[in-house]
Amino acid sequence: MLALWRRLPILVRAPIAGFVVSAAGVFPWAILTLWNQRVLVRVPWALLPMGVYLWLFWRYLGGAGWPRSTSAARRESLRANRLEPEIWVQAILTGLLGLATLIPLLAIMSRLAALPSESQPIKVPAEMPFVTVFFLLVMASLVAGVVEEAAFRGYMQGPIERRHGLAIAIVVNGALFGLGHYTHHPASVLTMLPYYIGVAAVYGGLAYATDSILPSVALHAGGDVLSLMRLWATGLPEWQVGAASPPLISQTGIDAAFVGPVIVFLVLGSAAVWAYSSLARAACGARPRSIPSRH
Repeated sequence: MLALWRRLPILVRAPIAGFVVSAAGVFPWAILTLWNQRVLVRVPWALLPMGVYLWLFWRYLGGAGWPRSTSAARRESLRANRLEPEIWVQAILTGLLGLATLIPLLAIMSRLAALPSESQPIKVPAEMPFVTVFFLLVMASLVAGVVEEAAFRGYMQGPIERRHGLAIAIVVNGALFGLGHYTHHPASVLTMLPYYIGVAAVYGGLAYATDSILPSVALHAGGDVLSLMRLWATGLPEWQVGAASPPLISQTGIDAAFVGPVIVFLVLGSAAVWAYSSLARAACGARPRSIPSRH
């Protein structure tokens, strides 16, 4: 079986591994939150078992546990390499710039095609207190950050990147990342793919530049806290910039409201490319000389 697995092409093997890792991390949380909404509704008791599971999950993906023969491969696939404090700061600032670039991208996309106006609503029992919902949403964000970055930017992107290069890795990773969010907008999966490829470029670029998924885990989890809180409070998904959908350019033609975001996107995108390149050079220089670098 192992020999058959190794004979599979990387473009098949890496996505399978990524989705298996994603499922192994997400399904336990889905079950726990479902039960937390039925048993002891007022208490966020699901946090404790999920916290323990997430810690064991992270350690196993990083090489701990049986079988020891796969320990090194799991550690390499997770790509959770430690970074120097100054690289951490630069990586977070670079990632924030990358995420800022997604805002004009969404504005452009919303003029080219109608984006879904709704996402999966956050439904909780009426008797569940605000504090309980808040802590459950924070844990959901942490689970998403850890699991999705480990799965998509670690186990999936890394092997494709090493074999086929960063560009192909990000396109494949982003497309599959978007398909993995099918339930968020079933009728608009293809329409939303440019956005998810952009997200993959932001987080995947950080993983490539630093050779670590740790900065993207932090940004992903933090970003999900904000987006889930916004969704809960307003019903607006992360990709919807305003409450009302703007008119399509097919109806109005190219106007200043469309050209403006295009210019902002080009400026921010150029700045982000420079920032990612600078981060890669800094991260490369911060590594011990005895460790060979691919940059």
